[in-house]
Amino acid sequence: MQGHDPDRQRKARTAFLAGMGRGLAGALLFALPMLMTMEMWQLGFYIGRDKLFLLLIINLPLLIILSHHIGFEETFGWREDLRDAIVAYGIGIAASGLILTLFGLLKPDMPASEVLGKIAVQAVPASIGAMFGRSQLTRDEDEACEKPELRKRPASYFGELFLMAVGALFLSLNVAPTEEMILLSYKMTAWHALATILLSITLMHGFVYAVSFEGGHELSPETPWWHALIRFTLPGYVIALTISLFSLWIFEQVDGTALTPLIFAVIVLAFPAAIGAAAARLIL
Repeated sequence: MQGHDPDRQRKARTAFLAGMGRGLAGALLFALPMLMTMEMWQLGFYIGRDKLFLLLIINLPLLIILSHHIGFEETFGWREDLRDAIVAYGIGIAASGLILTLFGLLKPDMPASEVLGKIAVQAVPASIGAMFGRSQLTRDEDEACEKPELRKRPASYFGELFLMAVGALFLSLNVAPTEEMILLSYKMTAWHALATILLSITLMHGFVYAVSFEGGHELSPETPWWHALIRFTLPGYVIALTISLFSLWIFEQVDGTALTPLIFAVIVLAFPAAIGAAAARLIL
């Protein structure tokens, strides 16, 4: 029994380091568009520190719950999920600092608050990307070595809603800081907004239930067509709307915006957020 312990520990360390490597790859793959977006650079300078702190605080439990489903390695308790979340945060911070420095966006003569702000803003999507790397960059032979029932925990109903929220948040972070969100809202009419809502809901439902994507969900013949629409798609769209409003508020896009353009901006941002919510159910 004891002779197997060193070998088991070595395999565990190897699996953890491999997971960290996938996490770094995921952070770069999923967060690189935001790392190369001017509005995200500027946010680190002018975003309210109370909002930035709130975003960083919210991200930690989000990563913990996400780790419970798709962490760097199999976890068997919330303490290990917390460790994975901290590792993902560390990877996100390191990757963000490295890329921003590489592009000359962080310089020694910058105020510390600006440097920390730029890294902190980028570390949120990068850390989520690090977690996504565990789910999407695992090799087939790695999956074969793990117990299927432990490799990817099935999500409950509220777990499905949570995964939709993560997908909506991640994709909305790409575009929420941009000026185009407010510009589009001023160009839209009520008919444009209604059409955007209907298209968002249709795409959400179609991606998961109608189009034969891998990871999609099939309804049994006994299940009425409206069941999944009422139970998952519509709540998912409400989540996308809520996440969109939160993202606009965090990224200083709400202040000074009239009510109607703000509603339209939320609807516009909820379009990619809804796609992200549907995609999360497919890939996570």
